[in-house]
Amino acid sequence: MTSTSAPTPATPSRSRRIIAISFVVIAAIVVAFFIFASLYTDWLWFAQLGFESVLLTQWVARVVMFVIGFVAMAVPVWLSITLAYRLRPVYVRLSSQLDRYQEVVEPLRRLATWGIPIFFGFFAGFAASAGWETTALWLNGVQTSVTDPQFNLDTGFYLFALPFYSSVVGFASATILICLLVTAAVTYLYGSVRVGQRELRISKAARIQVAILAGVYLLLQAVSLFLDRFNTMTDAGSRITGPGYTGVNAVIPGLAILSVAAAIVAILFFVTAAIGRWRYPLIATALLVVSSLVVGVGYPWVLNTVQVQPNQLALERDYYQRNIDSTKEAFGIDGLEKTNYDAVTDAEAGQLRADAETTASIRIMDPAIINPTVSQLQQYRAYYQFSSPLDVDRYEIDGESQDTIVSVRDLNVNALDSAASWQNTTLVYTHGYGMVVAKGNERTTDGDPVFIESGIPASGFLSSDDFEPRIYFGETSPTYSIVGGSEDTEPIELDYPSGSDGSSETKTTFTGDGGPSVGNVFSRLLYALKFQSEQILFSDYVNEGSQILYDRDPTERVQKVAPYLTVDSDPYPSVVDGRIVWIIDGYTTSDAYPYSTAQSLSQAIADTNNTAPTYQLDDINYIRNSVKATVDAYDGSVTLYAWDEEDPVLETWQKVYPSTLKPISEMSGELMSHVRYPTDLFKVQRAMLGQYHVDDAQSFYQSDNRWVTPNDPQSDQLLQPPYYLTMRMPGQDSPTYSMFTSFIPEASGTNSRNVLMGYLAVDSDAGTEDGVVGEDYGKLRMLEIDADTTVPGPGQVQNTFNSDTAISSQINILKQGQSDVINGNLLTLPVGGGFLYVQPVFVQASSGTQLPQLQKVLVAFGNEVAFEDTLNDALDALFGGDSGANAGDEEVAPDTGTTDGTGDGTDSTDGTDSTGGSTDEIVVPATEYEAALEEARQAMLDRNTALQSSDWTAYGEADARLTDAINTLLELDGSE
Repeated sequence: MTSTSAPTPATPSRSRRIIAISFVVIAAIVVAFFIFASLYTDWLWFAQLGFESVLLTQWVARVVMFVIGFVAMAVPVWLSITLAYRLRPVYVRLSSQLDRYQEVVEPLRRLATWGIPIFFGFFAGFAASAGWETTALWLNGVQTSVTDPQFNLDTGFYLFALPFYSSVVGFASATILICLLVTAAVTYLYGSVRVGQRELRISKAARIQVAILAGVYLLLQAVSLFLDRFNTMTDAGSRITGPGYTGVNAVIPGLAILSVAAAIVAILFFVTAAIGRWRYPLIATALLVVSSLVVGVGYPWVLNTVQVQPNQLALERDYYQRNIDSTKEAFGIDGLEKTNYDAVTDAEAGQLRADAETTASIRIMDPAIINPTVSQLQQYRAYYQFSSPLDVDRYEIDGESQDTIVSVRDLNVNALDSAASWQNTTLVYTHGYGMVVAKGNERTTDGDPVFIESGIPASGFLSSDDFEPRIYFGETSPTYSIVGGSEDTEPIELDYPSGSDGSSETKTTFTGDGGPSVGNVFSRLLYALKFQSEQILFSDYVNEGSQILYDRDPTERVQKVAPYLTVDSDPYPSVVDGRIVWIIDGYTTSDAYPYSTAQSLSQAIADTNNTAPTYQLDDINYIRNSVKATVDAYDGSVTLYAWDEEDPVLETWQKVYPSTLKPISEMSGELMSHVRYPTDLFKVQRAMLGQYHVDDAQSFYQSDNRWVTPNDPQSDQLLQPPYYLTMRMPGQDSPTYSMFTSFIPEASGTNSRNVLMGYLAVDSDAGTEDGVVGEDYGKLRMLEIDADTTVPGPGQVQNTFNSDTAISSQINILKQGQSDVINGNLLTLPVGGGFLYVQPVFVQASSGTQLPQLQKVLVAFGNEVAFEDTLNDALDALFGGDSGANAGDEEVAPDTGTTDGTGDGTDSTDGTDSTGGSTDEIVVPATEYEAALEEARQAMLDRNTALQSSDWTAYGEADARLTDAINTLLELDGSE
């Protein structure tokens, strides 16, 4: 008999094991290095700006909160599993099914005992880490000295403490609930809980553990219900935010009752843990559920239906008033100055004499339209570009404030096309150059802007020996650039085109401190990994003096160094002390202000100039313009000024991020002169004032005087944006730089009326004194139009312009010869005792090179309209031949003939330059001109009729008449 030995079990090769472990270690090292590269480059970026404390605060806070969250979840879960297992009954008869479960689970028991708590701990740690700011606000929260009208608690409790308490209770409830679930699973698996033959058996140890956990859970619910009383202060109801009569007399008391009831049930569970009787806590739990339905739902519904709705105003009046007062205070509109304005609608000669300073500053250059014109005249190269729309600002020129249109000549590397190599986009084309400034109230004879700062090299009233025109940090700067170098290296950065017609180029080397150094191999390796670009590591042009510039958008830089701010969507450039700086407004916001109605931030700021952005906190019920920030366009340095030093939210964040803000006292007078009231804040405030311009609860309840912002006449689906303008509101002593908007009645469909109901303006001039904000800065003034007077709204005025036959005839002539007519922004000004509307009209080619040029100006007052070549002529025509005031274009005699097309502002017929200087006055014979105009209009009608009937003979005759009429008009325009 023979036998064979059993084969030797196969064992893994030692070499394979070593290789596998090596691969794992190498992979871990690679991943760790990538993480290190990301973190360390972030540190270098913040350190270079001097804001490393911001990043360090975030890192420490996230790590600490992760540890707290991990421990707070993992330890109770581990303890629950361990106790449930160790206190299991040793001798118990299990079903065959449970035996099989145990056979499967037992080999993994130790792993599960540690793995499950770690699994849940990681989730809890990351959740706690993400919410570290809530804890920071609680730890550093300040008192506001303002109390809520219901509980008489400081509003700081709602802004800083209540969110933290609610999050802690929610976290603890989730932890206990998970503990209950894992305890139930373990006790059932190991026989501590047995279900069978209509009977539930539970061991003493399991009973104590489950009962204590259930009691703690209900105790937490009691605390949660108690806190919910305070959360009602920000709950949105059908009419107001915050508790009304039903909330105060039913919901809040009901929550208090349920809180006490939940605490009693929790005590009964603790008693059960000691005496072992489940009946009482289970019955009490059922009663708690029933009570929550009766007290929490039924009674409030009955009270609201039977008592409140039939007597709503009488019972809710005080609560409506609470909502009105709190909302106004939270949005900064409680200081609104309202004036009844009995607007006149009849235009008479000399009517604008008292408003001469305002009419002289009316902006006729539309920053949303003239971008192509500015680009054609000032871009010089395809790799430059200007913002669209352009920005607005003001400068003091010859002792007088001048409203201006401004934009920097920023870089556009996307236009390099085939030349877009890594070397070009990273090392050569690194910055934009210069700034253009044009007068807002003037035009050239051709209808182009009048530039007072322009050109390459930069020239104008801003340029001087210490003026720095280079734009290394702009809204369209490349993702990253490597600049600078050692003293012995030749400059390779393109500075600007020079020579005859830009035939040559000047080179430069960045000399500022704008980014982290990449002067050694290690830093180059880190940034090669960050930007996935091996050229950074191997390029010979990168040397010991090189710096890398990235995160260059001014808004992004401010948002990174001040992450607690909501940043305004409209940064704008100004020249301060010879440097181009971006001025950016920052807001502190909250959704926890008691009795204040919430507003969607993205919807409020959306209009024709700005699409609705996405915000982390969108529905806000508190906002302050707490910070003014500047970003140097050359070296990217960021400066934050604590603009609203009384804002409690800013005070709290200053304790979280100390030493990151400068006081207003350090702001220079020149910078102060360019600070303005922020656009987005004004948009939010006007959205709230549509409903909250009333002061008393009865008007609020009746909703018979609700307003809305009119849609833009040029884009009927979007709101009309507010506009900046130097003007004098009724009651003001002198004109000031302001922002304004208008209101029409809230209605829809056939019931809508586009008539003016209100006009809102805010003083946007912060003054010129070092560290001192102007006394009237931020003053909101509202004109409430008398209901007995019908003043056309923007939509109605635009319709009048479009439907007027005389104006239509002239516009049709402007459209001849492949031209498009573009209506500019429709400005509304409270002058002459009524409201004046001004709209510039531009003409551009319908295809090819487009160069919008101002050709006409539409004006309206009441039901009267005028359409002339200049604003000055239009005002005189509207007000009986002499308005009594002059506009900024009074000395311009526009040439309505053809131009040479060179774009240099020189007219091909008379040689008049484009500087806005005076020219010989053109006097057109009125009778002949009107006759020719009527002939052109009739010829166009006849030609259209012939075209529809396919009568080509009549079409040819009408076309010939039209040509003759146009020639006659051109001859008359040029006659003297």
